[in-house]
Amino acid sequence: MKSVKMMMMALAVAATMPAAAQFRRTPTPNDTLQSVRVSPKGDVTFSIYAPNAKDVRISAECAPFGQPVNVVKSDVGVWSATIPGVKDGVYRYNFVVDGVTVQDAKNDGVANARALAVVATDPNAFFVNKDVPHGAVAQRWYYSKTLKEMRRMHVWTPAGYEKSADKLPVLYLVHGGGDNDTSWPGVGHAGFILDNLLAEGKMVPMIVVMPNGTIETGGSIHDEVPLFAEDMIQSIIPYVEDNYRVLTDKDHRAMAGLSMGGMETMETALYHPEMFSYVWVLSSSFAPGDQNKYEAERIHLKKDAQRIMSNIKQLVFTQGGPEDIAYNNCKETLKLFDEAGIKYEFSEMPGGHSWHVWRHNLRDLAPRIFK
Repeated sequence: MKSVKMMMMALAVAATMPAAAQFRRTPTPNDTLQSVRVSPKGDVTFSIYAPNAKDVRISAECAPFGQPVNVVKSDVGVWSATIPGVKDGVYRYNFVVDGVTVQDAKNDGVANARALAVVATDPNAFFVNKDVPHGAVAQRWYYSKTLKEMRRMHVWTPAGYEKSADKLPVLYLVHGGGDNDTSWPGVGHAGFILDNLLAEGKMVPMIVVMPNGTIETGGSIHDEVPLFAEDMIQSIIPYVEDNYRVLTDKDHRAMAGLSMGGMETMETALYHPEMFSYVWVLSSSFAPGDQNKYEAERIHLKKDAQRIMSNIKQLVFTQGGPEDIAYNNCKETLKLFDEAGIKYEFSEMPGGHSWHVWRHNLRDLAPRIFK
C-alpha cells in the first residue's frame, strides 16, 4: 500500500513539472534536415540522417541511367547526394541504408511505396500544387467478382462535387506494369493536373477513376490483361455507377491507359466498344512480334471494325518518341488498325517511356473529351 502511495505522489509531482523538464532529448541534425532540396537550376539534393550507417545509396528516377550517384557522409552523420540539372517533373526515390531499402520518413508524398521528389523550377508548371480549388482523391475498396477478392482504386472528384447534384462523365485511367492505383495520383500528379485544368476552364467537370491494373497471376502480363478487362466490366464500372453521381451512357465514359494499362484499355474498349466513346492508348501496343497479329485476331479487330468505329469517336495512340520502348511495337499495331480500316489519331513527344510523357498526355487529352 505504501509503494502505491509513493507512486501516486511521484506522478502528481511529475504532472506539475514543465514539459521540458519531464522529457529532454538531445537535438540532432535530423530535426531541421530537409531530405529533398531543389535549386533554382534544377539541381536536386537528397539527404538522410544515418550517423551509424556504413553505406548509404540513393535510388532515384531522376538519376542518370546506368550511372552511380555519389553519396557523401558529413561529420554530423548526414549522407547527401546531388543530381544536377533535373528536368521539371515528379520522381520516385528511396534510400538504401546498409543494404536495406528505406523510405524517406520526412516526405509524406508516396507512390507505389516510394517517396516523391517534385522538381518545378517553373512555379506555373501544369502539374504543381497551385492555389486553385482542389478536388478530392479518395481510396475506395470494392469486391471483384472476377478475382473473388477485395480490390482497391483511387477516385478523383472535382472541386465542388460534394455540394453539387449534377451527374458527371467518367474517365477510367490505368497505370502501367509494375505500378498500382497509387501511381496516377502519386507520381502522375493526376489530381493536381486535373485541378489546374478545371480551374483554368480547360476541361469539363468529370470523375476520374484510377483502378489497380496489376493482378498477381503468377504468369505473364498477357494473363493479367483479360482478367482486368473482365473486372472493369463486371465490377469496377458497376461499383462507380452505384456509388457516384455519374452519367452512364457511352458518350460520357472514357478509358485510357499507359503501357500495360494501354493493353488493358484496348482489351476492354475494343471488346466492348458500345461502352466507350473516348479511348487513349499511351505508350502501348498489342503484344510484340507474331503475337501482335494473334492479338488482333483474338480481339476481332477486322471483324468488329465497323462496330468499333461506329461507337468509339475518339481513338488516340501516343508515344514518347522513338526512344519509347513501346514505339516500334506500337507502329506494328497501328498497321493492323490500318488494315482493318479503323481510324485513329497518333502523336508523339520526346521523353521515352516515362511519366514525363504521360503527365503531358493527361494534360493534353483531358480537355478534349466529353465536349
